[in-house]
Amino acid sequence: MSLLTIDLNALVANYRRIAATVAPARAAGVVKADGYGLGAAIVADALYGAGCRDFFVALTGEASALRPTLPVDARLFVLNGLAPGDEASMIAAAAIPVLNAPADIARWRAAAQMAGRRLPAAVQVDSGMSRLGLAPDDVAAITADPASLDGIEVVLVMSHLACGDDPGAAANIAQRARFGELAAMLPDAPRSLANSGGSFLGAGFHGDLVRPGIALYGGAPQTTGTAVMDPVVSIDARIVQVRTVPAGTGVGYGLTSVAPHDRRIATLSYGYADGWPRMLSNRGAAYVAGICAPIAGRVSMDSICIDVTGVAADVLARTSHAELIGPHQTIDQVAADAGTIAYEILTGLRHRHARRIVAVAEREDAACGS
Repeated sequence: MSLLTIDLNALVANYRRIAATVAPARAAGVVKADGYGLGAAIVADALYGAGCRDFFVALTGEASALRPTLPVDARLFVLNGLAPGDEASMIAAAAIPVLNAPADIARWRAAAQMAGRRLPAAVQVDSGMSRLGLAPDDVAAITADPASLDGIEVVLVMSHLACGDDPGAAANIAQRARFGELAAMLPDAPRSLANSGGSFLGAGFHGDLVRPGIALYGGAPQTTGTAVMDPVVSIDARIVQVRTVPAGTGVGYGLTSVAPHDRRIATLSYGYADGWPRMLSNRGAAYVAGICAPIAGRVSMDSICIDVTGVAADVLARTSHAELIGPHQTIDQVAADAGTIAYEILTGLRHRHARRIVAVAEREDAACGS
């Protein structure tokens, strides 16, 4: 059976590396999209054990699902704000909405009045990404009418870097300055600007809380720079069949891979229904016994063909799996071959095949696959 291995030791090591880098600021854990596809409850539990107390999801439903698995002292923030009708669910989950618009603020203020108590919230300002957050005019309106936040306990003021993964981007400096200006107009509260990449931009970006996501899961936090994270995920796909294909014979749907010489083709039990991008048709590779085996033909729903002509027959006979992600091929390398980003590779992973969770302090037993 094909196997996806999740190494929680590596996850914890990545968290601790970031936490040490940004201290005395705190490091949160972004666990939206079901923990970037790895399982939010599993990921959050490991991060909590490493000292993390602040967690971020995207949706109220994610918060409701995760809250029962978290200790009461863990704070759970909902990045996409307060959707109409979600007030009761947000309160029941003891979640903290990130208020991104005046309508969010008005709904949460009304919810506090109904609850008869102050309710915690984060307030996000748009410092230049033009995605989520209060516009400068909205912030000015709050300054002019402090009563607009009646009943709301602002526990965090935040924004988000558009180019945190590019250390040389001038936009980072501009956003930091704009964030400082806007945050100064709001109630005094801890500040948060840095994502994974921003965590490695220096102390001037750390504020009081950084919010790493992809770096926790082994993705490169920046396109350049020296920050290297431990790989968290590996995928070993089962070799279903090996055959010799004569010269001139096509492989896969559309017969798009044709070679002028005889070759050996191995079919793997993994495909786009498992999250392997179809864009990797005739691009990218797997590794068999450490030897590169290019993808041959189109990625199918349940299978991938690879060219194993370069693998010795006796080695191939002893090998039952091919590495799709692992020591020879990182998620960032796979993403580059597919013309996408590591985020999409991770969050696209499915649950059809076996998953092995390597528990904290179990690294010496982490070998998997063939």
